[in-house]
Amino acid sequence: MTSIDLNADLGEGFGRWRLTDDEGLLSVVTSANVACGFHAGDAATMRRVCELAAERGVRIGAQVSYRDLAGFGRRAMDVPPDELAAEVAYQIGALEVFTRAAGARVAYVKPHGALYNRVVHDEEQAGAVVDGVLLADATLPVLGLPGSRFLDVAEKAGLPVVTEAFADRAYTQEGTLVPRGQEGAVITDPDAVVERSTNLARFGVVTAHSGRDIAVRARSLCLHGDTPGAVDLARRVRKGLEESGVRVEAFA
Repeated sequence: MTSIDLNADLGEGFGRWRLTDDEGLLSVVTSANVACGFHAGDAATMRRVCELAAERGVRIGAQVSYRDLAGFGRRAMDVPPDELAAEVAYQIGALEVFTRAAGARVAYVKPHGALYNRVVHDEEQAGAVVDGVLLADATLPVLGLPGSRFLDVAEKAGLPVVTEAFADRAYTQEGTLVPRGQEGAVITDPDAVVERSTNLARFGVVTAHSGRDIAVRARSLCLHGDTPGAVDLARRVRKGLEESGVRVEAFA
């Protein structure tokens, strides 16, 4: 039976401001990418999300980012590799405190936003993120785009790698994500998102922005928690996957 992990970005708030419906999404997903304070999230939010995730048996991952609260981690930045490695380790360490207090642990690492897209092609920045993960815990799996420099560097460094796909993001013909500034970069039609999810899980293919199908082999499927109606969409995706014969479970 085909199986796939379902992950979402959670804890993306700060102080009184909350962007994601963490409790709702934690009733659907199997892995939670928790913001670690650099693009969103604060100590109280991290603690709350970790406690909720641990209660529901949801795997907790550190979603590390450039230091960019004002830009939600989606602005291009040039950070020296040594500094970036230290900041990645710092974010993982901060989340680890709250996961352990909740009776769990940080189970994987996933870059966020501009950092995620940068390390697809930039080997130096990819290496810095990998160095940061190694500094925190050399056994942690990392999530990333299939074929990215990040996963290549991570694998060579001995880190477990997990390929990831996006049901609600448009793809280029080359298998990368269409930049958010371009029209159609985010898929908003629920039926289309469900169909793309099942095609990715069952057949390892997705229709690119060009209209042609491309191969995208992934062990984890991401749904963004900051899109309108995210919880309802996540429920529809999970239902669609299970009805098509796909088992939804955390990656091994």
